[in-house]
Parts: sequence; structure tokens; C-alpha cells
Amino acid sequence: MTDLNRCSWCGDDPQYVAYHDTQWGKPVHNSRELFEKLCLDGQQAGLSWLIILRKTDNYRAAFDGFDPNKIAQYDEDKVDQLLQNPGIVRNRLKVNSIIKNARAYLALEAQGIEFAEFIWGFVDGNQVVNSWQQTSDIPATSAESEAMSKALKKAGFNFVGPTITYAFMQACGLINDHLVGCPSRDQCIEK
Repeated sequence: MTDLNRCSWCGDDPQYVAYHDTQWGKPVHNSRELFEKLCLDGQQAGLSWLIILRKTDNYRAAFDGFDPNKIAQYDEDKVDQLLQNPGIVRNRLKVNSIIKNARAYLALEAQGIEFAEFIWGFVDGNQVVNSWQQTSDIPATSAESEAMSKALKKAGFNFVGPTITYAFMQACGLINDHLVGCPSRDQCIEK
């Protein structure tokens, strides 16, 4: 893929470029993967995504592979332990948000609501493919991300504002915001 055609937001950092080329915008339908990504996007609040991307493996190790059943059992001792981990963002609100999100995820599951179906319901189960010409055309939120944010908050999730949910929708392929001309755009269109 040539740098001239790739979405410009990833710059030239090799890890960021690889993320753009192999992950960002590819449709994700696995509930656990969506849960992990939503939690990680929440960790990004106030930071760059590249910081969280570089810490993703550390987060997986620290949070039991993002297993909601295990995370929901975390107590204050575990939170204190996590706050000593230099491999993650050591912010009490953000650490607690992952625990809160795990409990909300399990509460939806207990109601018979599969997380992937819940998430994809905000786009009626069909990927939204946009036709942006330049990065400055891409909005920070959408009606769908605002509806998702409101519903997630109502369900007990945290760090899920409309900007975070829009980034989450882009990353997980609910919305394909690769620019027209970016080779990844067509690769990410769900068939």
C-alpha cells in the first residue's frame, strides 16, 4: 500500500500504519472482541490512540484477556494492584471503568442480549460505508454514535461518550471511514 493513498491519520509510525492496514475498519462481530475494543477506546480519552495501541498487550495481560467474568470479580485490592502497573494507563477512573463495563456486559448477557447484536443494532446490522475525500471531512460523532453512547450509559457502561463510540464504530468496522482512494477502504467493506 502506498503512503500517498493511505488515510493520513496514521502518519508513518510503523505500528500505527500496521494497525491502519490490518485492523482499523475491519468488521468485528465477536462480542468479546467488541468488549475489549470498547474498553480500550475508553482508555484513550484525553490521550492519543497510539499510546493505547502500544499498551494493548499490557492491557490484555493485566485484565485477564478482557474476560468480563473475571474482570467483574475485581475488588479494591485488584484495582490498587492495577494502579501500580506501568504497562497501562494508571488512572483510577479508567481502571474502574473497565470493571464497570465488564459488569454491564454481563448484565446485558443475563438479559439474553448478545453484545455483538446490541452493538451492531445501532447500524441496523449493516456496515455504514462513507465516501470521505479527506480526513477533515470525517465527523467526530454521528447520530448512531450518540444513540450508542446513550444506550451504553443507560446499560451501565462508562467512558462511552459519543466521540469514543464513534471511534469505536470506525475501528470495529460498523462505520467504514477509510478515505476514498485508500486501499484499505474496499478491503474493509463487508460483503
